[in-house]
Amino acid sequence: METKIRQFRQKKAITQQELADLVGVTRQTINALENARYNPSLLLAYKITKVLGRDAIEDVFILDDVD
Repeated sequence: METKIRQFRQKKAITQQELADLVGVTRQTINALENARYNPSLLLAYKITKVLGRDAIEDVFILDDVD
């Protein structure tokens, strides 16, 4: 799953570690999310979305269409 985490995180001028601390995960988890190597739980996706100042999970996480 692709994300816009890096883009929004950089706009807010916060590091991977700062974002990780705010949402309760490791920096490595944020790195894996930014590089599309990990799919978050719904709760983690929601927390990241709110910390990044977005209204909808779909603003941050690019969901593949499922038929």
